[in-house]
Amino acid sequence: MDATLSIQDAVAMRRTFAIISHPDAGKTTLTEKLLLYSGMLQTAGMVKGRKGRKAATSDWMAMEQERGISITSSAMQFTYKDTIINVLDTPGHEDFSEDTYRTLTAADCAIMVIDASKGVEKQTRKLFEVCRLRQIPVLTFINKMDMPGRDPLDLMNEVENVLNIHSYAMNWPIGYGKEFHGVVERSSQDCLFFTKTSVGGAQKADIERIPLKSDAVKHKIGEERHRVLLDELELLESAGNSFSQEDFLSSKVTPVFFASALINFGVEPFFDAFLHLAPCPHARLANRLDGTEISIDPLTTPFSGYVFKLQANMDKRHRDSMAFIRICSGRFERDLVVKHHRLGREVRLSRPHGMVAGERTTLDFAYPGDIIGVINPGLFAIGDTISVTGGFNFKPLPQFQPEIFARIYPKDISKRKSFDKGVLQLVSEGAVQMLKPYERSGDPIFAAVGKLQFEVMQYRLKDEYGADTTFSLLPFQCSAWIIGDMKTFTKSTESMIVSDAKGHPLALFTSQWDKQYNIRENPHHELVDVLV
Repeated sequence: MDATLSIQDAVAMRRTFAIISHPDAGKTTLTEKLLLYSGMLQTAGMVKGRKGRKAATSDWMAMEQERGISITSSAMQFTYKDTIINVLDTPGHEDFSEDTYRTLTAADCAIMVIDASKGVEKQTRKLFEVCRLRQIPVLTFINKMDMPGRDPLDLMNEVENVLNIHSYAMNWPIGYGKEFHGVVERSSQDCLFFTKTSVGGAQKADIERIPLKSDAVKHKIGEERHRVLLDELELLESAGNSFSQEDFLSSKVTPVFFASALINFGVEPFFDAFLHLAPCPHARLANRLDGTEISIDPLTTPFSGYVFKLQANMDKRHRDSMAFIRICSGRFERDLVVKHHRLGREVRLSRPHGMVAGERTTLDFAYPGDIIGVINPGLFAIGDTISVTGGFNFKPLPQFQPEIFARIYPKDISKRKSFDKGVLQLVSEGAVQMLKPYERSGDPIFAAVGKLQFEVMQYRLKDEYGADTTFSLLPFQCSAWIIGDMKTFTKSTESMIVSDAKGHPLALFTSQWDKQYNIRENPHHELVDVLV
């Protein structure tokens, strides 16, 4: 990184975004292809490759590579056509939605990947709503156009009706399924025809650009298909929505692209359009210590950032914990001394890292929009604000109610120390919550949004800490934080009161009926599902 670069130029060069989708829509494959087209990879690996094929670069955890799914968010930085890309590849599985929600707070925009055969799925809707709540603009990438799928117009309508947002097709597919040959770029009225250059999309696809209304296109796809294509595009012009950059940035419209990430058809034009559409890092809201709201400008405010993720054992040789920090303002320099707002003390940020998946590189400088990793010797917690000036905190990250509860013990009592160390680390990462009986002693209860989180917890305790465990589910099915005087709160016999890591009282219920009963019986208390 050029140390002489002005902060204005550095910010203008940056795009920081997250990729969201339902599982198996092709999110991690798209991330791979961005690495391929940026020159970071010579060949792209398939996520669900057969034995012997390369695992996805962004899936660095062993369990991810075994199962072919993304379990933890990956942060990567690289250069694509003179633009600094910070990409946050998030878990698609709903059991890891908390990690995804936290990661989205660090993004300036999002790419929503949709399977052309399945349309807008459950997890896509959930993640899109998080983007809407945080006013994050969303680009839509309709993937797998080379496979049997739904009509493109139907997919556009579903995006609009299910997500309640206008859509605008930036390109339009030339055929779909086995007949997917390319796309029409609406801005230039050119047809882009793609040709495979390798098996499984391991290499970039060749592109041939031909004017839409030329005889060459008629010859290539046939007069009848050419006529249908022109009719579809005319319909989009006459009955479709209009597009403006302002409407996109204010989340009123989502630009839609049709492509196939697997075979690289439409991928490069999408990335090129993304560079022009996606916003560079902008001002973020924070609260002063007196509670008043302020805007933190990335250019004029000295260095500030916040911790949105913790991850242990990315490098098994060192067994350390990494704190991921989103830089919000000012220029960061190695060994910078900053104020740790929660602890009320100064800390030195030495040996900051940039990352491509699990690989680290030491950074000398970083700018707003960048994600840096610093070794966490137990100082950082998710949501911590750090800055040069102090006096404010970035908006807190929401905490979502757990739905599954269990007790977990080490099988071998001699592994208790390793088990305790691993549990404390996983809890600090936010992978699971550790709850303790309220105002009394007793064994902890572990809580998660989904059961797969517990599978990962057991896997990592054994793989990273050598502690094999026993696991038993508890009968509670839902929960709520209690706001009000605990001395006057009355609970049902089936429910249980525990406290979370910050000491907040949390009620566990055996059913939704039990939860509603407790709400009715305590009209002077508020029971909430999301704690902010």
